[in-house]
Amino acid sequence: MNSVTAVVFDCDGVLTDNGSSWQNIHSKFGTDSADDGSHKKTLEMFLDGKITEEEFVEHDIRLWKSVKSDIHRDDIMRCYSGVGLMEGARDVVEELHSRGIYVAIVSSGVDLFVGAIANMLKVDDWAANGFEWDKDGFLQGGLPTRVYSHNKGLMVEKLARINGFETSTIVSIGDSSTDLSMKIGKSSFIGFNPARERALEAFIESGVPVVESKDLRDIWPHIFDGEEFSRGN
Repeated sequence: MNSVTAVVFDCDGVLTDNGSSWQNIHSKFGTDSADDGSHKKTLEMFLDGKITEEEFVEHDIRLWKSVKSDIHRDDIMRCYSGVGLMEGARDVVEELHSRGIYVAIVSSGVDLFVGAIANMLKVDDWAANGFEWDKDGFLQGGLPTRVYSHNKGLMVEKLARINGFETSTIVSIGDSSTDLSMKIGKSSFIGFNPARERALEAFIESGVPVVESKDLRDIWPHIFDGEEFSRGN
């Protein structure tokens, strides 16, 4: 692998020990187990590319508002109470920074959550999707999509262009099959903690390294040619 100048992380399930920041909201409102199975059906349609990001978000919001008509920003933040960092996440980001490597988050998750994680880890840049709020902080709808789940590479390309990174020096890390879209040009990708069986199958089919543990430090040998992460770093 060429010298690394930038490492780009997905957030949910990679930097944080949760499946999905959208799913956390469904769990809080109880809409992940709706009797008609609409959430699961819509999720599968989205993963298969049959509906757009905006359609998926608006469907989610309708489900939540069927439970609570007035949803405040604080209600959404409470959905993430108890969600912690992935084991080793802080160590990995700090050591990357100590080596002068640019660290970014490109997530199609919820910006309120992703932004808090970005601030906590002091990453160099981040992008995520989110909501429109009224002046009192109540949910109005979804914002125009910033990060497309099926084409996260658009944001990685923008990051590379702005900072003058050669794609061969960028490494991306994700846990889902759609995260493979982060792999642009001659960049590298590491599959970490596969979220679903379809993710593991996609990683194997694509021939990328796969780390099935839940310790982010285990990606280190794949970034730095077999070098083990020193717990004394």
